[in-house]
Amino acid sequence: MASQFHDRPDKDGLATDDVRGDEALLFGRVLNGKGGGRPVNWAQAREWKPGVPGEVIWLHLCRNQAGIQEWLESELNIPEPTAELLVSDQTRPRAFREDDTLVATLRGINFNPNAEPEDMVSMQLWSDGKRVITLRRLPLQTPRDTLAEIDAGRGPGDAGALITSLTKHMIARMNRSIIDMNEHIDELEEADLDGDTEPLLEKIAAIRRNCLALKRHMSPQHEAFERISRDAPAWFEDHDRREIAETIERLSRYLDDIDISKESAVVLQDDIRARAVARSERTSYLLTIVAAIFLPLGFVTGLLGINVGGMPGMNDPDAFWIVTGMCGMILLMQLVLFYRWKWF
Repeated sequence: MASQFHDRPDKDGLATDDVRGDEALLFGRVLNGKGGGRPVNWAQAREWKPGVPGEVIWLHLCRNQAGIQEWLESELNIPEPTAELLVSDQTRPRAFREDDTLVATLRGINFNPNAEPEDMVSMQLWSDGKRVITLRRLPLQTPRDTLAEIDAGRGPGDAGALITSLTKHMIARMNRSIIDMNEHIDELEEADLDGDTEPLLEKIAAIRRNCLALKRHMSPQHEAFERISRDAPAWFEDHDRREIAETIERLSRYLDDIDISKESAVVLQDDIRARAVARSERTSYLLTIVAAIFLPLGFVTGLLGINVGGMPGMNDPDAFWIVTGMCGMILLMQLVLFYRWKWF
């Protein structure tokens, strides 16, 4: 079957991550079993067969390119429902065994420009122990981390180790987002909570949304990792299962950290709102005191200020001072009563 894809080689003869037109191969490596690997382009990948025992090929593809599903079905004999899953946008983390192959959908933190942490990037994975196919739609740094280790000669040596390396780097990058959120919370806790708190509340609300989104997206990934550890085929060796178990434990700690970050944000938000309510109540209290003081004084002065005949003291030059003294006595009596009632 003629290939429906065409590589755009870079200066090393490899397909780059800048996919255009019909290009699908982002990069490919043939693992030598010793931590290194040689690069392959699309034509070499299609003709590849294990040259030595234990040799594994890894192809990283852009799944939204035309013809990917057909190639998976025809070249790799992947069943149609599985091939459709590998290229679909159903990105809920999951993993299952299909005969002697492992199929998984995983999610990583989106660190692309203008992206929020909760905008997760999915990566589909398929492996039969000799081939490892990873597919993504948006750029994802996790495969590049593993690729750098392979090119440095200290990467995974087989399919199982490659899968554990991908999961390890994916979860490690999750920790970076959690640390960033905790740093923001620490900064907010040190901010002036008595000034304008509206921007602080907006930042805290964003942190809470991020925590909720990460928890919602990453909790199913915990189940997917457990399925990989429990149900992976025999080529997924015991040491690989131990590595996955370590990744599961690390993910559990990160999920706990997310809960702590969320609770810290809630506590800080409640503190800010409590301070705002206290200030509002204090202001209302002072206004009530002022109103209580001036209400009887206003009544007296208003009564004496009506423009009708018969008002006493209109012709008495001492009437003003008499009224002023009476108002002073009323004010003094009010202060005594307020003090006895413990209004202040």
